Amino acid sequence: MQDITNFLFEVGMLKKTPRTGFQFLGSGSESVAEHILRTVFIGYALSKMEPGVDEYKVLKICLVHDLPEARTGDMNYMYKKYVTVDELKAVDELTETLFFGEDIKAAISEFNERTTRESLIAHDADQLSLILQLKECGDLGNKYSEEWIKYASMRLYTKNAKKLAGSILKTDSAEWWFKDKSDWWINGNHNGK
Repeated sequence: MQDITNFLFEVGMLKKTPRTGFQFLGSGSESVAEHILRTVFIGYALSKMEPGVDEYKVLKICLVHDLPEARTGDMNYMYKKYVTVDELKAVDELTETLFFGEDIKAAISEFNERTTRESLIAHDADQLSLILQLKECGDLGNKYSEEWIKYASMRLYTKNAKKLAGSILKTDSAEWWFKDKSDWWINGNHNGK
């Protein structure tokens, strides 16, 4: 139980670990844990659109794909030009005492290798999470987000992920909650009550 307890404390570090690319973008912020949460939901949605894919495997890969960042921090594209992270060592050390450690290791390896349909969907979910965050920043006035989205979109593999990216780009990020322009917004009540 002690090893699992320590693992769960380590997972908690992902809430405190910032995604570092946003400092270059100039707006937006997100922890690694926040990114993982949306990635899991995107992976779930993409799995539903792909017949015959192993949904459980996609979700597991999405869940653990950035787990090593609890030890290494988040390395954005600029940092990766100059700093080499020993992710294999981080994965080995964070999984070595867990009876399910090999399962985590295999999922992270599958994500990095990008050779299975499930790993490609998880990779697309990871990129779509970034695209959603960038679209939100762009909708709030960040003039650089559109260019970043262009490059993130070029990293997508699956047809459904590319279609979803197109829909994201055409949709105002506030539409989901601000599309009902009824009397409620004036009088604070719905349906005139």
